[in-house]
Amino acid sequence: MASENQEVRLLGKWASPFSNRVDLALKLKGVSYKYSEEDLANKSDDLLEYNPVHKKVPVLVHNGNPLPESLIIVEYIDEMWKNNPLLPQDPYERALARFWAKTLDDKILPAIWNACWSDENGREKAVEEALEALKILQEALQEKKFFGGENIGLVDIAANFIGYWVAILQEISGLELLTDQKFPKLYKWSQEFINHPVIKEGLPPRDELFAFFKASAKK
Repeated sequence: MASENQEVRLLGKWASPFSNRVDLALKLKGVSYKYSEEDLANKSDDLLEYNPVHKKVPVLVHNGNPLPESLIIVEYIDEMWKNNPLLPQDPYERALARFWAKTLDDKILPAIWNACWSDENGREKAVEEALEALKILQEALQEKKFFGGENIGLVDIAANFIGYWVAILQEISGLELLTDQKFPKLYKWSQEFINHPVIKEGLPPRDELFAFFKASAKK
């Protein structure tokens, strides 16, 4: 059990869904922390010191001990602060949650990202792969409110990109990927997710995020 005197710091990037995962986990646990915004074009000495291997955000620094990689950090937070558990107690269910979190990063997120940023030549195939990825994710949700059941869990946090970022990126790119018509269960999940009071407070402002990625699309 974590003690009261904790020094918790997050090095992140406001527009990054990976940094946001850690934000959301800390907020769901009610953990107070200091946030340091990183300029990835001019990386801070702290970032280079705390994550010398990848030199990327997010990095959690807990009582002076740095930890990189968003999913590893979220699991660490869940183990340190026992309230509002993010992983199931059952070993099989825990393993399954880890599987889907990893699948999101390895397969589903890259497919959707590629579709949103693909050029005309590769767009049709990229969109097809993105829709297949969303179909796989919707099947994993089954009839549940959240991937974690009645409460938000690891997979929901790992899917924050699907729940919030995708609507913005598909609007910018002119695509229709995650819609109520195509994926009704997954779309309903996304609305439940972004309207959860803690999640809603922890997501970056939509208009600023839209402007950020719109500017990126023009480069």
